Amino acid sequence: MRFRSTITAIAIAIAIAAAMLTACTSTTEHSTTRSRPKATAGDLTQKQKDDALAAAGIPPEPTAAKRAELLRALAAANPDIVKYEDKAIDAARNQCSAINGGGARLDYLAAQRFTYKDVTTSEAQGKQINAALKGIGFCKV
Repeated sequence: MRFRSTITAIAIAIAIAAAMLTACTSTTEHSTTRSRPKATAGDLTQKQKDDALAAAGIPPEPTAAKRAELLRALAAANPDIVKYEDKAIDAARNQCSAINGGGARLDYLAAQRFTYKDVTTSEAQGKQINAALKGIGFCKV
């Protein structure tokens, strides 16, 4: 009896090992298709990146005078949001995507985008932000 149960256990172990070995090798040995490396953002030229952002309705990052004008317009809606200037600029650029794309609930979206760290923005302030972004022509791409 012991002899038969030992042989059965060994046979089961060999069958499991063979099945595992077959499963491991079948996907690699029989594969005939090769995957091509995909392009990454690092592979794109700056012009291609700028074109992709423009297509998404996102304006280029403002510099010097335009940056100062944008920060002043945002501060008029909620002075706290410009405590973190880079976050405010990024949020403004992203909000332009919603504005230019004809998004719904723009005031709510602005309130969400401009709420970060210790800064809270209401929908009423979001409405002012949207008006400021449109008023200074920042969202025109």
